[in-house]
Amino acid sequence: MRKLRVAVVAPPWLPMPIKGYGGIELVVEGLVAGLKNQGVDVELFANGATTIKGVKTHSLFKTEQFGHIYEPYYESFPIVQAHLMFAYNHIKADGNFDIIHSNVPHVGPAFWPMASRDPDLPPILGTFHGPPFTAATKHDVGSTYNTADLEQTKDFGSYYATCISDAMTATVPKNIKSHMLPAVHNAINPQHFPFVADKKQYFITLARFAPYKGQHIAVEAAIKLKKRLRMAGVVSDIASSRKLLLELANPLSSYRSDPQFRYYSDKILPSVLRYRYITYSGNLSGRRKMKFLSEAKALLFPIEWDEPFGMSVIEALACGTPVIAMNRGAMPEIIEHGVTGFLANDEDEFVKYMRRIDEIDPAACRASVEKRFSADAMAKEYVKRYEEVIRRHKRRSKA
Repeated sequence: MRKLRVAVVAPPWLPMPIKGYGGIELVVEGLVAGLKNQGVDVELFANGATTIKGVKTHSLFKTEQFGHIYEPYYESFPIVQAHLMFAYNHIKADGNFDIIHSNVPHVGPAFWPMASRDPDLPPILGTFHGPPFTAATKHDVGSTYNTADLEQTKDFGSYYATCISDAMTATVPKNIKSHMLPAVHNAINPQHFPFVADKKQYFITLARFAPYKGQHIAVEAAIKLKKRLRMAGVVSDIASSRKLLLELANPLSSYRSDPQFRYYSDKILPSVLRYRYITYSGNLSGRRKMKFLSEAKALLFPIEWDEPFGMSVIEALACGTPVIAMNRGAMPEIIEHGVTGFLANDEDEFVKYMRRIDEIDPAACRASVEKRFSADAMAKEYVKRYEEVIRRHKRRSKA
């Protein structure tokens, strides 16, 4: 029997394998590996700096495009649009793919429904990786998916979609619900993450600095308990600690207009300067990140939005590091309360659970990822979605 042949379309921004931060690209990297293990014939559409062994990669752009991601929309949009058009033209000319799996946010869900009406194109599965579809609090403003394109789409053709959590699926616009398939959780390769049972005496945060990520709550809790807190992540698009210090010291820095930069400067930095046990570790990658994650007493995840998933949560669990999170978004789907961490309903509970963190067995944290959030488990679920999309496409073609 012929192998299932899948065209996986990644965003054009970051190269794979991922060396540092990588949200969607990290998921795609794991997915491609998992699909190969399932015997699927995978070809990847990504930037030309991508070098995944044993996987054919098609590229319009020969280098990563991440340097353009924060440029004005009229400059960044054409990059994504051209990347999608390149994939469309190549897949159509090839004529032998069974399905397209798009992982391109924002532009992808507007582009592919129209493209799917082309009879020479295979059916399409799109993954909504986030942000959430709806805003539940004022903190969420600017951090939600603009659904205007979906709400104006009258015919989704042979385009179907899935989300990365049940919590996110529950909020999709009504007119696409008939084309939605059950959620598939994101995943990682647990073997890439070291398991450490004996933890050191520090808590961590690992996320982009932004009000809705809630690092200020972690800081306040650590101060209340006089516990060491080490924080890592990018500030705006600043990945270098040296550059961050220079911009913070410059009263005329252009970053002063950036809300994420101001959040770090106004809400986080004063505590870093005042308390020796509150520190910023920069944007970590490689061995430094693994050591940071695996030796921590717990990852603190005090989100103030409905997080669609949370890659750092499963990365921490894979290292045997429990997680204390606010009980929002996908957190109840990932964290088993009292077994792999704790789910807090307010800041007082958050502090209480920090005191109880020694109740959590690191081995249970690791086991949860191996069972539920491995790349192979994710790939198996996606193969099921591919098969369902192909069945629906065939029924639609006969109608």
